Amino acid sequence: MAHLNTKRIFRQLPAGLLVVLSSSLATAGMVTFTTPTGSTLGGNAVNASAAFTTGAGTVSIDLSNLLTASQMIDVGQNLSDLSFTLSGTFASGSATSRTYSGTLIDVASDGSVSPGTGTYNGWTFSNSGSTFLLEDLGSLAGPAQTIIGGTTLTTSYPNANGSIAGNDPHNPFLQGTAHFSLNISGVTANTSVSAATFSFGTTVGSNVTGTPGGNIQSTPEPASLALMGLGLLGLGAFSRRLRRSR
Repeated sequence: MAHLNTKRIFRQLPAGLLVVLSSSLATAGMVTFTTPTGSTLGGNAVNASAAFTTGAGTVSIDLSNLLTASQMIDVGQNLSDLSFTLSGTFASGSATSRTYSGTLIDVASDGSVSPGTGTYNGWTFSNSGSTFLLEDLGSLAGPAQTIIGGTTLTTSYPNANGSIAGNDPHNPFLQGTAHFSLNISGVTANTSVSAATFSFGTTVGSNVTGTPGGNIQSTPEPASLALMGLGLLGLGAFSRRLRRSR
């Protein structure tokens, strides 16, 4: 069987295909911070995580209250704010915009759950240099829309006291996890999250310092994987045409 001339093949490749194959994949960095095992506030357990993904000009965060519905006793266990520090230099007030999503619920006086009422408009976003703050308590919605434990399948909070169950100023709650997409100029996939602090309850100052769960690792973003896939498909089709022409 005749050997293919590699140099000749690459000279004949379509220019667009060469660009796809030679371009580096866009990457995103990921790291998770959690509350230390056994953390408590006011005598009640607190348990939370923040999963950060950094990319070109963006930081995405999945902020989760990891307590189960049966562990929820008092609103002081609810996540209310998150502050974090990024590597690099940022001007104060450079936080540009944020979007977020999650499941709003109301908890009735008997602990039962119904879809949340009201407008999803909490959690402001600001920064002072390299320290950024996602804040419910300082928003228009606070002290409502704090993040309560449980999952989107949770239908009851059997042990919740009156600070949660039937408490109109604190309802509705975000259930389980809220996702935040932040636009921050100057962030790249190599930007690291050096610190994160969780705040709980409806009064300022109930804070727990997070523990990093791993180092930033760069992974290909989905759009870049799709682009590479198209490039490989094109290379396969070109190779078949080349064989038929021999």
